[in-house]
Amino acid sequence: MSTPSPSSHYELLELSPAATASELRQAFRRLSKLYHPDTTTLPVPQAEEAFRRLQLAYGVLSDPLQRNRYDTLLQGAGARPGAPRAAAAAPARAPVMAESPRAVGVRRALSGGEWFALLLLGLALVLSLVLGIGVAWARGTALVRSPSWWSEAQAQTPPPALAPGMPARARAAAPPP
Repeated sequence: MSTPSPSSHYELLELSPAATASELRQAFRRLSKLYHPDTTTLPVPQAEEAFRRLQLAYGVLSDPLQRNRYDTLLQGAGARPGAPRAAAAAPARAPVMAESPRAVGVRRALSGGEWFALLLLGLALVLSLVLGIGVAWARGTALVRSPSWWSEAQAQTPPPALAPGMPARARAAAPPP
């Protein structure tokens, strides 16, 4: 297994320029398994460089705006994306977009195992709530009660004074002193 050394991001990902987003994602996932430093037989520095180039190519081609700019850059260099190039006219490397500091994000559906883990987490939450309420009920503890500081705060606060110009309806609604 050797590291890829293509002249464009399309060749690196082994795709045609007309590839769809799902084909792009599948190619990236397939090749990332081959070149990821943890799963390859390549030396670590070589694997890291190959994987970094794969991430860069995927980052550029997965963003529609960057992909359009990249295609324009390739066409401006005198070649159509994906077309064979003459050996003398071909640059050593394809034009590279500036690397983005953000990580490459791949949106995908949750796997069965991830759904199962979420289900277990939800069940654990519900079970702990039911168990806590059940234990409180079995002990005879009131399920809803005011905190101790609330009654002390109300005892120290004097009732609002009734203003002399207050309407009768408001006086009737005010708590007795």
